[in-house]
Amino acid sequence: MNKKIFSTKTIVATALGAALFLVLFYFVKVPSPVPNTNIQLAYGITTFFGALFGPVAGFLIGFVGHALNDFIAGYGIWWSWVIASGVAGLFSGLAFFTTDLEHGQKPGASYYLFNVIGQALAWIVVAPILDILMFSEPANTVFVQGAAAFIANTITALVVGTVICYAYASTRSSKRSLDKE
Repeated sequence: MNKKIFSTKTIVATALGAALFLVLFYFVKVPSPVPNTNIQLAYGITTFFGALFGPVAGFLIGFVGHALNDFIAGYGIWWSWVIASGVAGLFSGLAFFTTDLEHGQKPGASYYLFNVIGQALAWIVVAPILDILMFSEPANTVFVQGAAAFIANTITALVVGTVICYAYASTRSSKRSLDKE
C-alpha cells in the first residue's frame, strides 16, 4: 500500500474538511449537561477525513476548523481546546495507514482504537492540562469538562465518522474486483 500524506488532493481535502468542520462546529451542536461543553458532530468529519487522507490532514482539519470557529464566534480563540481538536484529528488520521477506504476497505479495529486513544488523549489530558497552564482554570472544572468532551466526541467521532467511512468505502471498488483471470 503506497499512500501519500502530502499531495495536492490532500491539501484540497484538508481545506474542504476544515470548512465542513467549521460549519458543523458552529451551527450543529447540542448542549451537554456540563457547562461550556457541547456535543459536536464535527468530530465525525475529522475522523472520516483523517482515515481517508492521513494524520496531517486530520490534525489540520481539527485545529484550523476549531480555531476559525472560536475566531468567528467572537469570544477569543481557546487554544487549549483548539490544540486538543488537532490532537484528536491527528490520531484519527493514523487509521489512514491501516484502512484503505479508497479501495473499499471498511474500518477495522485499529480505526476504532486510534480514535478512542486520540479522543482520550485530547480531552482527558491535553485540553484540561493546557486549560490549567494557559488560562489558570480550576482543575476540577476542566477535568469534568474534558471527561464530558471525551464521551461526547468519542461517540460522535465513532458513530458519524464510521457511517461516513462505510458509506464512502461502499462506493469504491476493491483492489481485487478488477483482477485479471
